[in-house]
Amino acid sequence: MEAQEREPVAAGDTILRTDGLVRKFGEFTATDHVDLEIERGEFRSIIGPNGAGKTTLFNLISGALPVTDGTIYFDGEDITGLSPQQRVRRGIGRSFQISNVFGGLSVRENVRLAAQSVHRDEYNIVESLFKTTDKYERMNERTDRILERVGLDDIAEEEADVLAYGDRRRLEIGVVLATDPDLVLFDEPTAGMSVEETQGTIDLIEDVLVDQTLMLIEHDIELVMELSDNITVLNRGEILAEGTPEEVANNQAVQDAYLGGMVE
Repeated sequence: MEAQEREPVAAGDTILRTDGLVRKFGEFTATDHVDLEIERGEFRSIIGPNGAGKTTLFNLISGALPVTDGTIYFDGEDITGLSPQQRVRRGIGRSFQISNVFGGLSVRENVRLAAQSVHRDEYNIVESLFKTTDKYERMNERTDRILERVGLDDIAEEEADVLAYGDRRRLEIGVVLATDPDLVLFDEPTAGMSVEETQGTIDLIEDVLVDQTLMLIEHDIELVMELSDNITVLNRGEILAEGTPEEVANNQAVQDAYLGGMVE
């Protein structure tokens, strides 16, 4: 699948901002006054050594963890106190390092459930038991379109727990896409994949999420350098550096702490 070219980032159109974001676990500080600004349409990668606070940061943004201190703004709104479900409805999608699809449901059911969860206020549960309405027909059509976009329409009726690893990750992207996200957080989407599977997954992300803002945690530095508009480097819970791939690659502090001088 040939990836679509992403539109240039519109300067000044901030979709996500964090101010002084702190998360403590007892005496341990996992994120230490993290200030981020993500522009709409941007592809931002978050890198750093193990234990740098990357997944904790994603958990704070998505609402999986409460903040110890600081504020999170999404599309100009303070969402610090909102639940994960409320944040999904605001437009934040999350893909986890470990696949979180429902193994006992079919591919189609997983995608349809995700789509319906975002628009559940529009659907009457009792009504759905007795007849098909136009709304449900539209939901079914939307589900089918998503399955086609992620290349799973030919195995839509298979149960998720029998899928090959690459297809399971594809399904997870479909589930995220079904929630109509404006911002998508990807936590190591290529973990455990072969080189071919990795390239296919990245092509898929670039293709079907071309209009969304993307944040990526990824250990494949070459991949990060190739894809990112900007990179944030975390070290011991703090932002060590930010900038374009070239700026980050040539930052001596980053090379000393993480990259090891691998990029000239």
